[in-house]
Amino acid sequence: AAYIGVDNKARKVSKGYIGVDGVARKIKKGYVGVGGVARLCWSGEPEVVKYGSSEDGAISPLSVARRALAAVSVGNYGLFGGGAESDSTYYSAVDAYDSDLIRTTPTSLRQARYGLAAVAVGSYGLFGGGGGSGGSNYSTVDAYNSNLTRTTPTALSEARYEPSGVAAGSYGLFGGGNISSNSDIVDAYNSSLTRTTPTTFGEARGYLAAVQVGNYGLFGGGQSNRLKGDCSNVDAYNSSLTRTTPTGLSQARYRLSAASVGNYGLFGGGYSSDSGSVTSNTVDAYNSSLTRTTPMALSQARYWIAAVSLGNCALFGGGHGDSSDYSDVDAYDSNLTRTTPIILSQPRGDLEAVEVGGYGLFGGGGYGNDIFSTVDVYTIA
Repeated sequence: AAYIGVDNKARKVSKGYIGVDGVARKIKKGYVGVGGVARLCWSGEPEVVKYGSSEDGAISPLSVARRALAAVSVGNYGLFGGGAESDSTYYSAVDAYDSDLIRTTPTSLRQARYGLAAVAVGSYGLFGGGGGSGGSNYSTVDAYNSNLTRTTPTALSEARYEPSGVAAGSYGLFGGGNISSNSDIVDAYNSSLTRTTPTTFGEARGYLAAVQVGNYGLFGGGQSNRLKGDCSNVDAYNSSLTRTTPTGLSQARYRLSAASVGNYGLFGGGYSSDSGSVTSNTVDAYNSSLTRTTPMALSQARYWIAAVSLGNCALFGGGHGDSSDYSDVDAYDSNLTRTTPIILSQPRGDLEAVEVGGYGLFGGGGYGNDIFSTVDVYTIA
């Protein structure tokens, strides 16, 4: 709520009108100055707005600049873990932001690694898999509880980098990824961190994306060794870990991203080598009955985008393009209507995003040879 002083009393702004030349004009947005920066304090309708960034002091940057990291929410925290600065410098750092956007640095991951995945299950946030020094692949899983205490449950059944993580019912799933070839393995962890291995994918693949919708965890797209190219397959796991195969993506592609909103799980962007080596702006939406539709495309074709669910919106931010990197942020509401809020501080791809306390945080990433520790913050006004 927003308030204004009237006769030395605070009055709640409920209608949102102001007199201009004797005519009542509706106030669409209201701003207040904080530290020399205009902050949105009231809006007539809910919308995604940029709260600020580490560039203007609204939040601390990551403790170390890195790309190819992973992010997950647990309890009152949003965690960014792992990542790389270069092809030879990898990190085990974990940065935790609370709902007041205060950063702390809990115990690091057991191994410095990049291209890992993350998923929340029960009262834990899990970081699994990844690659590291000398081309090593890891099966390590690090679990952080709501107090940020780290434990190490049973490892993945197969060491691999670039898997994808998603929740399905009371399970957290790690699926696919890359080894010397691509993987079809799915590892499922319950809220007690006990691991099981449900039915494998119909097609082994890496560089895929995953999203939760309704009672399902969906894995979509990727690269397939057998198909010798991009994959449009979608594998859906329900809360009993039974696998089904809904209609595939409308365009085969890899290095895509995914986020959920309302009754939909969205797969956006990616790279399509089967379509003449082009970057994609396609968005495929699956509802809780696993019916696919294709809403308005992203504002820019790009891959390795960061995606996050924030309130009643799914946000897709940043990403690499064919000849440039992007700072665009696209927001899809529960009707799959797309808007384009304020952009990121820098164009960059291979970043990550997480939600905590009603904020969507976009952290890290790279642009050419530049690697960033920047964190941009969005909220619903």
